[in-house]
Amino acid sequence: MTISVGDKIPSVTVMMATEEGPNQVDTLEALGSGKVALFSLPGAFTPTCSAQHLPGFVNKAGDFKSKGVDKIVCMSVNDAFVMGAWAKDQNATGVVEMLADGNGDFARALGLTMDGKSFGMGERAQRFSVLLEDGVVKELNVEEPGAFDVSSAEHMLGQL
Repeated sequence: MTISVGDKIPSVTVMMATEEGPNQVDTLEALGSGKVALFSLPGAFTPTCSAQHLPGFVNKAGDFKSKGVDKIVCMSVNDAFVMGAWAKDQNATGVVEMLADGNGDFARALGLTMDGKSFGMGERAQRFSVLLEDGVVKELNVEEPGAFDVSSAEHMLGQL
């Protein structure tokens, strides 16, 4: 079952990529307080994710803050080391928090996985964005396969 507007996010143990290295956190701890713009993408260092998705949130971070967003979080089914390296590569460190759902447990708990086996990627999170307020879903934007539109920074800003 897919998470819906009005639902509370599930409690799942994941890793947060930090400047000090991987840090184990519960999703309720990482995402359950304040106004959070969470976006998910199929993989770090992949074309659309690196050229458009993450850079959009990095470039528009000030706009999110001015609209009351407390933090921006990027989630992917990658390990915390990859997410940390990608944050550095994309100048996202200190701007966007990087949530590593290495086993896909959080994506599965949200009901938002995709089968990337034909691309050699295994099970991944779908491309989506969620606006959370104190851990409750206020907006949920799930992309059609292969699309990049409703999960973009620009689309989310329009929802605030």
